[in-house]
Amino acid sequence: MSSLILGISAFYHDSAAALIEDGRLLFAVQEERLSRKKHDPSFPAAAVRACLEQGGRLSSLGRPLAPADLAAAAFYEKPLLKFERLLETYYGLAPRGVSQFVTALPSWLGEKLFIKRVIRAELERLTGAPADGVKLLFPEHHLSHAASAFYPSPFGEAAILTVDGVGEWATGTISHGEGSAIRVLREQRFPDSLGLLYSAFTFYAGFKVNSGEYKLMGLAPYGEPGGDRTARFRRLILSELVDSRDDGSIRLNQNYFDYAAGLRMIRDRRWEQLFGLPRRKPEGPLLREHCDFALAAQQVTEEIVLKLAREARRLTGSRNLCLAGGVALNCVANGRLLRENISDDLWVQPAAGDAGGALGAALAAHHLYFGGARAASGSDGMLGAFAGPEYGEAEAEAMAREAGAVYEKLSDAELLERAAALIAGGAVIGWHQGRAEWGPRALGNRSILADARNPDMQARLNLKIKHRENFRPFAPSVLAEDAADYFEAGRASPYMLLVDHLAPARRLPAKDEPGMTLQERLGRARSDLPAVTHLDYSARVQTVHRETNSRYHALLSAFRQKTGCGVLVNTSFNVRGEPIVCSPADAYRCFMRTELDYLAIGNLFFDKKKQPAERS
Repeated sequence: MSSLILGISAFYHDSAAALIEDGRLLFAVQEERLSRKKHDPSFPAAAVRACLEQGGRLSSLGRPLAPADLAAAAFYEKPLLKFERLLETYYGLAPRGVSQFVTALPSWLGEKLFIKRVIRAELERLTGAPADGVKLLFPEHHLSHAASAFYPSPFGEAAILTVDGVGEWATGTISHGEGSAIRVLREQRFPDSLGLLYSAFTFYAGFKVNSGEYKLMGLAPYGEPGGDRTARFRRLILSELVDSRDDGSIRLNQNYFDYAAGLRMIRDRRWEQLFGLPRRKPEGPLLREHCDFALAAQQVTEEIVLKLAREARRLTGSRNLCLAGGVALNCVANGRLLRENISDDLWVQPAAGDAGGALGAALAAHHLYFGGARAASGSDGMLGAFAGPEYGEAEAEAMAREAGAVYEKLSDAELLERAAALIAGGAVIGWHQGRAEWGPRALGNRSILADARNPDMQARLNLKIKHRENFRPFAPSVLAEDAADYFEAGRASPYMLLVDHLAPARRLPAKDEPGMTLQERLGRARSDLPAVTHLDYSARVQTVHRETNSRYHALLSAFRQKTGCGVLVNTSFNVRGEPIVCSPADAYRCFMRTELDYLAIGNLFFDKKKQPAERS
C-alpha cells in the first residue's frame, strides 16, 4: 500500500501545503497563490484542499483524498519549542519586550499552541470526514528545511546547509545526508542569525522585511566595489554589528538590534550614528550611499555563507552541497559559492523559504519516521518545480465567457509562431501554461515574457507593467543547450537560483563616470541583452530544459529560429504587492490592469486591443 503524507507550513509567512506519495512529490502550492494575499501566513486551508483534491487525483488512488487516506500529516516545526524560545527571550529581556509579547500572545493561545486541534478540525471541515485518526508529526524547523534540500536533490550523499531568520531556536544548521538519513552536525542559535542580519540590512535600506530582501540584493551591484564608502560600510558592519568567525558562526551585537524584544528590526538611531546615513524611508530616493551600503551588506553576507559552506565540507567531507532556508534564495551568494569551487556540485531547493518547509516536513516524516527508502536517480525530484494547480481549457473558456473576453483558439504551432513573432516585434506577453510553479520564481508557466535584446524593455516592464522600482533587474530564460553561448559558466540553473555573468563576447563597454545618477547608469546598455544585464554584467539565469517544460522550450526555440537569439526576459506574472497569478481569472485580471499587450492561457490567445473595458 502506498504512503501518502501531507506537509503543512503556517503562521509566519508564506504558508503552504504539499503532498507526497512514497517519498515522491505529487503536488505543492503556497496559500498566497489561492488566497491572493501576498505572503499569506494563515493556516493554508485552500492549499490543503488543493492537495487533497487535485493532488489526490494524481496519486495512485486517482481521486480526492479523505483524512483516512493519509499515513500522516506533518507540520514543519515544533510549536511548543518555539513558544519556549519566545518565553525565555521575553523573560530574559524584561521589561523590554512587553509590548511585543502582548501582541504575539493571542495568536499563540488561539492557534499556534493548539496546532494539532487546528489541523484535525480543518481536515474534517475540508473533507467532511473524521480526522481523529490522522497521525500528526512535528519535525524541527531546520530539519524540515534540510529534508526539503537533500531528499529531492540528485545526490546520494551531501552536505546540507540551512540558513534563515529563526526556527525554534536554530537560525542555521549544517547537516550530512546519506541515503535516507540526515544527521544534524552543527547549529547556530537565536538571537544570532544571518537571516535576521540580512533582514535588518533590508529594513535600514528602506525595504520591507520578508519581501524586500530581493530588492537589497538587486541594489547591491549599483554600489562601487572598490570605493572608500563601500569599504567603510563593510568595515563598520564587521567591527560593530557582527563578529564573523572562520567556521561560519556569527555573533550579533544586540545593542544595535531590536527584533528579540521589540517591534522593529533595528535601533534606528544607533545605526544612523554608526554609518552616518539616515535610514532610508520606504519609497524614498535612492542615493549612491544606499547603493554602497547594499553592496557592503551583500559582500558580508556572501563571505559568511562561504565560510559556512567550507565548514560544511570540512565536517562532512562531502563534495556535494544542498541549500535551503530563506538565505538560500540569495542567488548572488549561490553563484559565488560555485565560482569558489567549495563543492563539486550545488543544489538549491526552489522553494527554499518557509513554504518549502511543508514539503520538507512531509519528506522528513516519510524517510526519518516511517523509514522510507530513498534512491538517488541522478536527477532531482522537483518536477521542474511545476508542482502546483493546473487549469484545463474548459476552465479558461468559462472564465473568458464570464469576463466577456475576446480570444482566439490557436493550435500549438500557431501559438508558438504568433507569440515568438510578437515578442520579437517588441510586444510583452503574459504566459499562463500548465501547472503553476512551486517557489517564489516564475519559470515559464506563470510568466511575463519579452525580448531581452530591447534596450527599453527593462524600464518599460518595471514602470508600465510590474509597477515596481526602476532599478530592479530582470532574469533571462535561456535554452539549456545554448547557455554557454551567452553566459560565462553556462551551467544548468533550472530554478533561477544562480547568478552567472554575461560571456565577455556579449558585453559592451559602459564605464560609469563619477557623479552619475542612478537613472543615468540605468540607461546605459551593457551587453547585447540589455534588458537582463545588471551593472556588473551579472544575470539571474534560468536554463530551460525540454524534459521539464517542453512548451516553454518550444517557444524559446521558435524565438531563436526567428531572431537567432535563444534568450527571453522572464519575470513573474504579477504586479508589485500581489502574488504570482495562479488561475486563468487571476491572469486575465492582471492582463487587463497592466500594459501587457497579449495573453496566452493554454492555447487561448487574447489581444489587449480587442478586449472590452474592464468591469468594475
